[in-house]
Amino acid sequence: MRLLIDVGNTAVKIGVDCDGKIAQINEADIPWLDVDDIVVAQVGHANALASIKQHAARYNINIRQATVTQKLGKVNCGYAQYQNLGIDRWLAVIAGHYLYPNQYCVVVDSGTATKVDVVNQVGQHLGGWILPGLDMMIASLLANTEKVFSDNTSLFEQGLGCNTPNAVKNGALVSTLGAVYTAIAQLECDATDIQVIFAGGYGELLQQHYDKPSVFIDDLVLKGLKSWCDFIR
Repeated sequence: MRLLIDVGNTAVKIGVDCDGKIAQINEADIPWLDVDDIVVAQVGHANALASIKQHAARYNINIRQATVTQKLGKVNCGYAQYQNLGIDRWLAVIAGHYLYPNQYCVVVDSGTATKVDVVNQVGQHLGGWILPGLDMMIASLLANTEKVFSDNTSLFEQGLGCNTPNAVKNGALVSTLGAVYTAIAQLECDATDIQVIFAGGYGELLQQHYDKPSVFIDDLVLKGLKSWCDFIR
């Protein structure tokens, strides 16, 4: 049984790859006696894996770190210096292409940071953007201004803010959605040929405010990690 682990900047997601299907589990529920392979995609802190490493050592299980390559299957990295692309972005692009082959995919993974990446219908990664996540965007604004403030009760909405917390939160939301719409506007194809995929801690919220067809895939990076394993053995 293979253990797939996505170590993000904020959260760690663990999946069990059993017979080609991924089941998300908590660390406390890992069936260590059945695990024979561990594959990790890590952009977060190394100490987030401390407990996993201890158990792996105890059961003599090797841990593999997923890395970015110039090409994986039909997917080509858009970076000339491909080693500089974050593994989370690479795996999200890979997952998007193999989940929706023959379509342009706009992948929006929003957590601590928001990453927007585009891959075309033949698997060419066209590049993307990295933005502050919604919380980071707000925190940066508050930390660098004197009289701007927010609160913990106002919702993220797209309307014009009629008080400062609304203006701050709504501004963060529409700025992020604007990046998605701008990415789509740059594609020279029919709207029906585009699949928009949301993922990450704020992915579901963004999808709710996005006004066109889209999907939210909570385990997108884990799915990409599984595809990575299919090619890198």
